[in-house]
Amino acid sequence: MRRVLFKQFLDDDLGCASYLVGDEETGEAIVVDPAYAIEQYVAEAERRGVRICCVLETHTHADHVSGHGRLALEHETPVCVHAHAQPSFEADLLEDGREIEAGEIALRTIHTPGHRPEHCCFAVVDRTRAPEPWLVLTGDSLLVGDAARPDLAVEARDGAEGMFHSLRRLLELADGVEVYPGHVAGSLCGAAMSSKSSSTVGFERRFNHALAIDDLSNFVAETASADAPRPPNMERIVELNRGAFLGAPEPLRRLDGPTDSTMVDIRRPQDFASGHRPGAINVPLGRSGFATRAGFVFEPDERLVIYAGSDDDAGRAVKALQAVALFGIDGYALADGASERIEPVTIDELERLLESGSIELVDVREKDERDQGYIPESLHIPYRRMRACAEELRGNSTVVTICEGGARASIAASILARAGVDARPVLGAGVSEWQARGNQCVQFRRCGS
Repeated sequence: MRRVLFKQFLDDDLGCASYLVGDEETGEAIVVDPAYAIEQYVAEAERRGVRICCVLETHTHADHVSGHGRLALEHETPVCVHAHAQPSFEADLLEDGREIEAGEIALRTIHTPGHRPEHCCFAVVDRTRAPEPWLVLTGDSLLVGDAARPDLAVEARDGAEGMFHSLRRLLELADGVEVYPGHVAGSLCGAAMSSKSSSTVGFERRFNHALAIDDLSNFVAETASADAPRPPNMERIVELNRGAFLGAPEPLRRLDGPTDSTMVDIRRPQDFASGHRPGAINVPLGRSGFATRAGFVFEPDERLVIYAGSDDDAGRAVKALQAVALFGIDGYALADGASERIEPVTIDELERLLESGSIELVDVREKDERDQGYIPESLHIPYRRMRACAEELRGNSTVVTICEGGARASIAASILARAGVDARPVLGAGVSEWQARGNQCVQFRRCGS
C-alpha cells in the first residue's frame, strides 16, 4: 500500500502553519510555506526517508520570514511562487491550474488573490485514490472560521473584492475536502479564527461567517473595515521574502559581561518585577504572541541581548525573534539575581489608588478590547506604542499600566521605567477582573447604538 506523507507543523507563537506533503514510495516530498527554522522539515524528511524536492509558497508572507532561502541555499531546493509575487530570486513561477508533483501526489494550483495578489491555494490529489483532491492547503485565504485580511498588500476594498471571488472558487470543492490553512488562532492575519488547525469545506460552508456573506458589496463593506494592527516589521519581512535568498543565522552565544545592547528580559512578569537588569524591557516568553509583541516593541535593526531563565528559553526566544526579522541578536545572558525591582499593583490596591487620585492609569490594550469596556478616566496607549509615547508620561505621578492578564502591562511598565518614569504594572489580573468585582467600566458607544 502506498504511504502518503502529510504533516502539519504549527508555530504556536505566531499562529502559523506549514506543511510537508509527499509520496514515501517514491521518496519525494514538498514543503509548503516553510518557516525560517527549517530544521523541523529536514528532520522529518530524514525520518520518513524522503527528499525535499520543492518548496511551494502560497504567497509572500508579511508576518514571518520564510525558510525557502535556507532550503534553496543549504539543500538546493527549487522554490515555486506565483508570478505576481515579483520575486527577485530565481523562482519557478506558478500559474492557475498547474500541478506540482511528488510521486503520485500532485498539488494543484488555485490562484486565489485577495490577501495578496499572488496568493495561491494548493489542492492535494492522491492519484492512486482518485483524480479529485482530498484536501486543500488554503494559505491566507480561507481560514478555520474566518477569511484572511485583505488590507496588507493592496487597498482594503480591492483586496476584499478579490477575496470574495477567491472564496467562491474554493467553495467549488466538495464538502468532504479537508481544509488546512496557513494560519490558526493567534495570527494577525485574521480576526475570528478558530483554535482548530483544520476543517472541511462543508463545515466552513455552513458555519464560517465570511462565507455566509453572499453579496459582494456587503462582503467588501464588512471585511475592508477591519481595524486590526498591521503585522510588525511588515514591509521588511515582505522584502526579505521576495528578495535574495536568506541564509542561516549566526550561532547564538552566551554573554557574561556588560552590554550596550537593549536587554530583552523574557521571563515571567512576576520574575521581572522581583529583580531585573537596569533598563531591561520585559517581553515575556509565553506560549504564544512573544514574537509579535517583540516585533511591535523593538526597531528592525536594534541590537538585542536576551536575558533568560535558562539556555532553552533563550534559544526559543531567539528562534521566535528571527521569525519576525529581528536578527540583531548579540547573544544571551542567564538570570543572575539582578536587583532592580518594579512593584506590581493588585486590583485591590488599584481601587485605593484611584480613589486617592495619586496615579495615572494607562490602559495598554488594543482599541477593540478597550471599546468593550474601560476604567473611567484611564488613558489609552497600546503597549506597542509605549516607546514612542514614554516621554509624554515623564514627570507625571506614578503611572500604573493595565491590560487583561499582566503581560502587556509589564511590557509597558518596563518601557516606561527604562525612560525614567515611575511605573507599576497590574499583574495577574486586568480590566475584566476589575469589572467582575462590580467596579464601573465605560463601554464605547457608536452613533445610533
